[in-house]
Amino acid sequence: MSSPSYELQVAIVSRLKATAAVTALIGQRVYDSVPPDAAFPYVTVGEGDETSDDVDCVTGFEIALDVDVWSRAVGFPEAKQISDTVRRALLDPELTLPANALVYFRHRQTRFIRDPDGSSHAVLSFEAFAEQPNSQ
Repeated sequence: MSSPSYELQVAIVSRLKATAAVTALIGQRVYDSVPPDAAFPYVTVGEGDETSDDVDCVTGFEIALDVDVWSRAVGFPEAKQISDTVRRALLDPELTLPANALVYFRHRQTRFIRDPDGSSHAVLSFEAFAEQPNSQ
């Protein structure tokens, strides 16, 4: 049985690396753990949580997940452009999971932050609900 949040992370990374509009801006630089020599800009699959939401016949999970955009360009324009492209890539067409059912996946908000080193940082927050098949 595969974890719904793990499958969602794999689907997000796969989608971002396969979307021409995203790769035109960041190449294949989508990371879980950023290599020490990573070039900017790049995207990371950030913090998240998975909360059980079961009913009698369904094993369900509410999933909250952040996708982070990192830029060293002056100001926020690059981070905003990349974050909007990432958001659109993840929402259309709908993501699918191989073993679990993704009931919904939606963008909740995007925050723009100036990091202490001067980097621009966008945090895209998504929420999802997935159902895990019951093992018989």
